[in-house]
Amino acid sequence: MEINWVSVVCPWKAFQLHVLPLLLLLVLLRCSSPCQCVVDLDLDDKALLLAFKSRVQDPSQSLSSWVGTNCTSWSGLTCENRTGRVVSINLTNMNLSGKVLPKLCKLSFLEDMNLSHNNFTCPIPLCFGNLVSLKAIDLSHNRFLGVVPDTLMRLRNLKELVLNGNRDLRGLVPGWLGNFSTNLEKLDLASNSFCGEIPESLLYLKPLKYLDLGNNNLSGNLRDFGQSLLVLNLGSNQFSGTLPCLSASAQSLNILNMANNSIVGGIPTCVASLQALTHLNLSFNHLKYAISPRLVFSENLLVLDLSYNDLLGPLPHKIAETTDKSGLVLLDLSHNQFSGEIPLRITELKSLQALFLSHNLLTGEIPARIGNLTYLQVIDLSHNLLSGSIPLNIVGCYQLLSLMLNNNHLSGEIHPELDALDSLKILDLSNNMISGEIPLTLAGCKSLEFVDFSSNNLSGNLNDAITKWSNIRFLSLAQNKFNGNLPNWLFTFEEIQTVDLSGNKFSGLLADGNFNISVKFNKRDIGIMSREPFVAMPNVHVRVSMVVTGSGQSSFDYHLSSTIGIDLSNNLLHGEIPQGLFALQGLEYLNLSHNFLDGHVPGLEKMSGLKALDLSHNSLSGQVPGNVSSLKDLTLLNLSYNSFSGFVPKKQGYWRFPGAFAGNPDLCMETSSGRCETESIPMVPGKSFHDGVVEGPISVWVFCLSFFVSFYFGIVALFCSARTRNYILHMKV
Repeated sequence: MEINWVSVVCPWKAFQLHVLPLLLLLVLLRCSSPCQCVVDLDLDDKALLLAFKSRVQDPSQSLSSWVGTNCTSWSGLTCENRTGRVVSINLTNMNLSGKVLPKLCKLSFLEDMNLSHNNFTCPIPLCFGNLVSLKAIDLSHNRFLGVVPDTLMRLRNLKELVLNGNRDLRGLVPGWLGNFSTNLEKLDLASNSFCGEIPESLLYLKPLKYLDLGNNNLSGNLRDFGQSLLVLNLGSNQFSGTLPCLSASAQSLNILNMANNSIVGGIPTCVASLQALTHLNLSFNHLKYAISPRLVFSENLLVLDLSYNDLLGPLPHKIAETTDKSGLVLLDLSHNQFSGEIPLRITELKSLQALFLSHNLLTGEIPARIGNLTYLQVIDLSHNLLSGSIPLNIVGCYQLLSLMLNNNHLSGEIHPELDALDSLKILDLSNNMISGEIPLTLAGCKSLEFVDFSSNNLSGNLNDAITKWSNIRFLSLAQNKFNGNLPNWLFTFEEIQTVDLSGNKFSGLLADGNFNISVKFNKRDIGIMSREPFVAMPNVHVRVSMVVTGSGQSSFDYHLSSTIGIDLSNNLLHGEIPQGLFALQGLEYLNLSHNFLDGHVPGLEKMSGLKALDLSHNSLSGQVPGNVSSLKDLTLLNLSYNSFSGFVPKKQGYWRFPGAFAGNPDLCMETSSGRCETESIPMVPGKSFHDGVVEGPISVWVFCLSFFVSFYFGIVALFCSARTRNYILHMKV
């Protein structure tokens, strides 16, 4: 590069004072630029690294920059400026695999080694113990196997040892881990296969601040820790005994996770003395008894999860201190045996974003002041004994994403004002006693993805409010009193995967709608195809999750597990089945049983994803649908009690479904001898389809009617006999 200097006339001292600092600044700027500054890589270290590179698989070419002698251009390396010796190697998440060569152990000046999030498959090299300058080593999320080598106890300067996420690392947690380094601050052995008890030396390692042994096979009674910890994770192991007080960490502990163990007894009030605690998770244990009124956590607590225990008694009136700027963000007391009413003090937790109280024995009404919790994103009060109506004040929770009030004793009507919850994604009011119609104003809830109003007393026609739920994935209005014709827009939602309108009074024709709009109905997802036995469609599961960071920020997510299906059974539909319904290759479940449908059934060959089909108890006629032998996933079939006729060859594959054609007297099936035999009627209609599931309401009604008619005529017959009549009258006297 050519530089043109402009000479000027000036005194020498002025030049010194003004020009020399500028020249120094130029030199500093040049050396501070990583692309211009040159640090020559030590030749011995270079040879060692190239030998390592030659033996690992690098499909992403992450190490392609390892050429030349300039250390700053080698990705993942940091070198000492004067000597060029490698002091840090960071190869995290580079998609590397293979074995780690001992050559790497000769980088004698190495202080920091990070090989995490790759696919290395080998034991931890014994020679790592030779890297005596190491201060941090991270081998997490690989496939390292075997035991932790004892040679690592030579690493006297080690501050961080991170080995989590190597499922084939096993054996006992080494006893020397608690005394090999007086500098060890972080030990992470989570998500491995370690067994046995926690070494006693770890309980008294004073420098230790971060200890994560979660998700292993560790056991033994819980013991107290003698150091001032910041993070303690013992979750997902097999620990037993009672909760320790952890008094040595009273002013320091931020995160305590002991979930998914076998901890017994009550929650000691001394746990509330952990003043710095922000996250406490004791879920999935065997904790018992009532929560003491003296157990009140500090305002620093953000997350309290006591779910899936055996806690009982009333909900605590005050669980944590709260201020205008801090307080609980997530409270999960679900899946316990709490009883009584929901205390009003819960509505004073102004920072609360998620409230989980489901699967308890709570009674009374939903607090009217729940709308004061304006930050709430999730309310789950399902599976309790709550009564009364949904409080109108709930619309104050305008940030609400999930409202789950199902399986209670709630009554009243759906408030039209619920349209204010325009961010709502999940609305589950099923299995209550709610009446009235679906308000037209619910069209304002345009974000809805999951709606379940099943098993209530709702009535009226399906109104156009539902058409505004353009992101709807699951819609169930089953077991209500809806009537009228099914609208043409019913199957026009792009994301829909489940529609259940069974057990109503819908009538009219089944319109040949736009069945080809739904992605799920029309596209079979081979990637998640299951070969497990099929379970009937009503089994739907929604799992809502909230993740809260250390700063109190939360993220909402949910997982929907449901069959891709349509259930219009137990209605008053008539006419022919639309051709388009039998061209949905992604559909897994179709139930049109217990209607008044007639005509011929289209072929099934296009429904490649079909697992269950029920067309029973209709008036369908003609030949049975064509060859089903190509439908490999079809496990449940019921075409019984129709008017099918003709001959069914064995090669069509229907022999896999005994009893599927019962109640079709004009239909015969080819036997193994080649003859045609009429299908015998099973004792329990439809048993071949449901295989033990409770029979439909029509079958039960027919049984009850026939019983009472038989009983009535039997009594009349008795009284027609003079001898019997005289005997009865004589007994009454």
